[in-house]
Formats: sequence, structure tokens, C-alpha cells
Amino acid sequence: MKENFHDCLIMLLHHEGGFVNMKEDPGGMTNLGVTRAVYETWLGREVSEKEMRDLQPEDVKDLYKNNYWDRCKCDDLPSGLDWAVFDWAVNSGTGRSAKAVQKVCGAEQDGAIGPKTLALVEGQNTKYMIEEFGRIRQDFYESLKHFKTFGKGWTRRNKETTEKALTMV
Repeated sequence: MKENFHDCLIMLLHHEGGFVNMKEDPGGMTNLGVTRAVYETWLGREVSEKEMRDLQPEDVKDLYKNNYWDRCKCDDLPSGLDWAVFDWAVNSGTGRSAKAVQKVCGAEQDGAIGPKTLALVEGQNTKYMIEEFGRIRQDFYESLKHFKTFGKGWTRRNKETTEKALTMV
């Protein structure tokens, strides 16, 4: 829902946390959930470690709106489902998040939410969709080779997101 972006961004930034640069993390240098590579692409130039360390929510708000929220058509999704889709889009990519929505509502899984997917979502029970979406997300995490390292955090994040999404319906 259009009205939910601001609150969802605050919740997302809570999940994403601050600056990290772990060797085990394939994303590399990251702050507020934005990798250096993504931020450089967004700005169209290289950024220093200091710039990455100094990122503020206002610096990444439009990036999140454009690259994740809008790409997944979250303005057009039911309240709660928008949050679940947005959070996983940021965490694992918009295509993977979109395909999970499409799987749950019975749409062709092409990784891009469009009018056909939205029409099918409209006819679904939102709470059911959120629960199934969370199950698909957890199954994905458990299939990853880094689950042993990051699985506890991914599982906690998925659980928190799903629970909050259900309260938003």
C-alpha cells in the first residue's frame, strides 16, 4: 500500500543495521542494507569507505523506493504483503521476492509483478499469502550454503517480518 512505504522503510533499516564489512558476506561493504556496488551504481560513481560508513537513512530512501518498493509494485499490494515482499526483495533480490508472490497467487513465475499478478493477488486471502510467502522464504534460506553462518539471523528476520506483516492486514 502506498501509505506503508515510510513505516516499512523504518522497519527495513532496523533489520539491515549499520556498517558491516564481513569477509563471509558476499555483499561486501554494506551500510543500512545497501552494498557498496549498489550504492555506486545508484550514484553513478565510486564511493569511499568513509562515504559508506557515513550513510544516513535519507541517503538511501529514494534508492529503496525506486529499486525495491516500486519494482515490486508494493504500492499496489495489500497491507502486510507489501512489507513482506519489500523486506525479502532487499534481502534476496526483487526477482526472487516477486516469484514467491507469483507462486503463492498462482501467477506465472517470471520475477516481475505486473497487472496479471496483481489481479490474482487481489482475489487471495492476504494472511494466507503472507504465511506462504514466509514459508517459501524460509525454505530458500535453508537451501543456501551460508545458512550455517547466517541462518539464525535470516530465520529471525523472516519470522519478525512475517509476524509484523500479519498484524498489518
